[in-house]
Amino acid sequence: MVADLALNHSCEPPAPRAQRSRGEGRLTAKWLGGRTRIAELYQYGAAKIRLPESFSEELEAVTINTSGGVTGGDQYDWSFTAGPQCFVTATTQACEKIYKAASGTGSITSRITVGPDARFHWLPQESILFDRASLTRRLEVDLAADCEFLAVEAILLGRRAMGEAMNEGLVRDRWRIRREGKLLHAEDLKIGGDVAGLVAQPPVLSGHVAFATLIYVGPLAEAFLPKVRSLLDPAMGGASHWQGKLVARVSATDGFTLRKTLIPVISALRGGASVPKVWNL
Repeated sequence: MVADLALNHSCEPPAPRAQRSRGEGRLTAKWLGGRTRIAELYQYGAAKIRLPESFSEELEAVTINTSGGVTGGDQYDWSFTAGPQCFVTATTQACEKIYKAASGTGSITSRITVGPDARFHWLPQESILFDRASLTRRLEVDLAADCEFLAVEAILLGRRAMGEAMNEGLVRDRWRIRREGKLLHAEDLKIGGDVAGLVAQPPVLSGHVAFATLIYVGPLAEAFLPKVRSLLDPAMGGASHWQGKLVARVSATDGFTLRKTLIPVISALRGGASVPKVWNL
């Protein structure tokens, strides 16, 4: 009888595995008939790409995470290629929400290739990290010598207007941008552990919970610098130019204040064009 009880105990089913979300999306664009058109479109899992109708030479791609957010163990991979002469703008349907991770780390990887005489604008909306969220994000970019590339990545550590804060957790952000195969820009960000205590320090964010990095690579980088600097409050950020690239850093007390600064700067770097329409929905 004792032996039977011991045997039954050892045969208990294993704990159920948590469900994890996966998604992959790829878009390749080609120049045909005086405008940018689709050459290849692939979607898998919870990653979707929608292409609103456009009457200009620009192709706008809107990425969608149909799972509604990212948590520990989720994995998303995006890949975009703009062929010669193409103009592609990629954005997100809404702010990406990074929820509390019970285990593991959510992963988002974006790979972008921009061909000769092409333009690519990477303009996702803000990523909102909730308390105890865990995210690793990578941006890998390969540029032709004579292309134009604009990118922005913005993070909100909670939503202050909703009384939310990211007190603990992890966010890692890795950028690698190459031109003609040579490294042009590299940076790594890591904020972890006591997030609230860390960002409160003056050398870090001085209490700000919303921040963004913008980079422009192209022939107008130096010409754009005075305009971008005129749009930035010195207490919130700054901009620099070197090696054919313009880099701007912005931080703010909340997401609304950050966006009020980002939108005019993005518009200036787009030659006066507005941000994608989904930013205003």
